[in-house]
Amino acid sequence: MRVLLALPPDIHNLEVYRIAGMNAPPLGLAWIAAVLEQHGHKVKIIDAPTLKVTLKNFITEVKSWSPDLIGISMQTPMAPKGYRAILELKREVQDVPIVVGGTHPTYMYEEALNNGADVVVRGEGEYTALELVNTLEAKGLDYSALKKVDGIAFRDRDGEIVVTKPRPLIHDLNELPFPAHHLLPMDKYTVFNKSVRVAHIMASRGCPYGCTYCITSYYWGRKIRFRSAENVVHEIEHLVEKYGAKQVAFTDDELVVNRKFMYDMIKGLKERGLDLTFACGARVDHVDREYLKFLYDSGCTALYFGVESASQTTIDKIGKKISLEQVRKVFRWIKELKGFAAGSFILGFPWETVEDMRNTVEFAVRLDPSYAQFTVLTPFPGTPLFESAVKNNLIVDWNWEHYTTIKPVIRGFHFTAEQLGRMLLYAYRKFYMRFSFLWRELRAGRLVDVISILAREIGRMFSEFFTK
Repeated sequence: MRVLLALPPDIHNLEVYRIAGMNAPPLGLAWIAAVLEQHGHKVKIIDAPTLKVTLKNFITEVKSWSPDLIGISMQTPMAPKGYRAILELKREVQDVPIVVGGTHPTYMYEEALNNGADVVVRGEGEYTALELVNTLEAKGLDYSALKKVDGIAFRDRDGEIVVTKPRPLIHDLNELPFPAHHLLPMDKYTVFNKSVRVAHIMASRGCPYGCTYCITSYYWGRKIRFRSAENVVHEIEHLVEKYGAKQVAFTDDELVVNRKFMYDMIKGLKERGLDLTFACGARVDHVDREYLKFLYDSGCTALYFGVESASQTTIDKIGKKISLEQVRKVFRWIKELKGFAAGSFILGFPWETVEDMRNTVEFAVRLDPSYAQFTVLTPFPGTPLFESAVKNNLIVDWNWEHYTTIKPVIRGFHFTAEQLGRMLLYAYRKFYMRFSFLWRELRAGRLVDVISILAREIGRMFSEFFTK
């Protein structure tokens, strides 16, 4: 079959793409494409946000390629544009089945089917997509045949929603081919609006912690599944040789938990003469000073830690399973080692007060990470937070496009959405407008990039919040 896979058109202005001028390849689509190609199907990927594809251009490109099947992947803020694209596709290419997948339709499958999708792929998509494509090729939209495909949802001939049994997670990720990078615009990916040669790698899937606000544990599973270090090194080598990659960005939420993997991967890179730098996510309870030194000495240019709150009570409530003492200790070690590390902080947990949020901002300033990311708590479908927010009538904005972690969409028990928005602005001003921070960035040669981004984004946050 001719299968066209895409991210929705007209989403390039969402904050997830706009902030820092950052574009990264859609690895999920690329992995599905690789599996389909491995089994003889012809695949095209439209990376709409990277190429800044409009709806009109998207429809034109779809019609010119004449696919037998269209697949659209959506995270929550992409959903409205995705549904709009489906509506237009139904007008222009009526006989082509439309399949949707990704984190949002996995949990909001009824909404997706109500907005024109023929089939929803729920959860990890590679083998579900393969079986679905093979079934559609052989039988078309035959409802009895679709009922035998695990991991999907669809409406039967009577209009009733059918949800098939969940597909087991892929046990051995090494069995997957490498993502189909050749179908992506590899020369278009940017950071700070600058073209950079970065190898984006996902080395693992899943997380055992189950933080109430994070979709990872619920979409990818509560067990971490690692690819082998050799498999990952081989993919990195391929990206270096074919695309000239100079840096590696690991998309895993938490990579350093598996020390054997890290030691073996770094050893493998050195043995192949791959002199690369890398950045990855980490947890404060998975590192010590010696391990941090090893990572920085081995080419790690940035570690990203989820701190989230200055309140141990809040950290315990959300299931983070770390301590504030661990946080302080790790960031002290990082300063001693002169390493680079970012910290993330979330404002607006329902039980918080404005003063609690202010304390989190002050805590971030005292920790003084290289960069701080402040976000507003956002209830994504599929998380316990979403269920709790619905139950307690805390959601004040149901426009999925606003679910970017920048626009407040919930109120708390002790604060309004408007107060939460003001606290986010306060956090960025408080952290980044300090002389010590500005002087550090000036000495590092990063000040122009940082100031231009901050000025643009704080201005947009202010105008969008007060005009939405």
